[in-house]
Amino acid sequence: MQKFFFTGIIYFVPALLVLSSCNDKKAKVEIVPDVNVVTAVARDVPVYSEYVGQTFGQSDIDIQPRVEGWITSMNFREGDKVTQGQLLYTIDEIQLKNRVASSEAGVAEAQVLLEKAKADLDRVEPLAKMHALSERDLDAARAQYDAQAQSLESAKALLNNSRVELGYTKITAPITGIIGVSKVLVGDYVSRSIGKNVINTISAVGAMRVRFSIPENQYLDFRKKAEKGATKESIVVEMILGDGTIYPEKGKIDFADRSIDPMTGSLLVQAIFQNANGMLKPGQYAKIRFITDNLKDAVIVPQQAINQLQNIYQVFVLDNNKIVPRPVEVGIRMGSNWVITKGLKAGEKVAMVGNAIVKPDMQVKPVEMEWDYDKSMSN
Repeated sequence: MQKFFFTGIIYFVPALLVLSSCNDKKAKVEIVPDVNVVTAVARDVPVYSEYVGQTFGQSDIDIQPRVEGWITSMNFREGDKVTQGQLLYTIDEIQLKNRVASSEAGVAEAQVLLEKAKADLDRVEPLAKMHALSERDLDAARAQYDAQAQSLESAKALLNNSRVELGYTKITAPITGIIGVSKVLVGDYVSRSIGKNVINTISAVGAMRVRFSIPENQYLDFRKKAEKGATKESIVVEMILGDGTIYPEKGKIDFADRSIDPMTGSLLVQAIFQNANGMLKPGQYAKIRFITDNLKDAVIVPQQAINQLQNIYQVFVLDNNKIVPRPVEVGIRMGSNWVITKGLKAGEKVAMVGNAIVKPDMQVKPVEMEWDYDKSMSN
């Protein structure tokens, strides 16, 4: 038994030494992973400023009754296009018709009294010339005639006013456009309080107004550029709709308000967009953007190439197939790209971070990644 034990020891120990040697060799084998890299590029980068705006019709006209009464008919479909002069509402006209009839009677009466006064004057004038009547009688006849003439004019004015008010019982479209949801129905009573009894709104949508506000400091910056020759007419405005798509028509700046709003410290600006296809509706919210600056030869990399930890930014630069971390300073973000203002040059290769095996001073096998700069700018 002792002989067998010592024989086993003799064979086991060398085998253990051989196994340990194999493990040491495996431990020394380094894994060289594939790492995606991109090349930093230099481009002229247009800088856009974006603002939140709201759309308005080219003309938004409130419909208000100008006489009191009950709505007797609605002659349109809500949300449809109406044309200028089209009948929209009718208001009960019985009382106003009676008023017209009464005014016509007043005109007739005044006309009769005027004719009587004229006949009296015609009789008095020759008698006064013959001194059969006094000058006082003549003056009284003339005064009576003048008074009746004025009464007739007053009666005619009342008649015209009554006829105008009768016409107000038919409410027609003041412009061609899209009519909204009616705030009254047939049988509702309406009055003519100005500004308080809007019963509908018509919007002309051939072109749309978009209003947005810009901060005061940006307004001052625009003014400085305007002194160098830039004008609001030269600014091309784009609209980004609620679903993220860019409206196909370009707009232009129409006007800026006369003053800065002291409550918000901003200036109201309006842009005009054509709306031939009727895509835009009043009340929509959209982003408005236009170029406010241009960065020359800016260094650009994809966002995935930048590692951010709070306010510290760094990239992993490829140096002799080794990963070398380098702090950088970043500028604006353009789509899925980032402008590097300091710490990186065009032509240097950087690793795409997010891979767990990417570590400082690590030997890697770089794999050049395709990068469509122009396409990613709009993402």
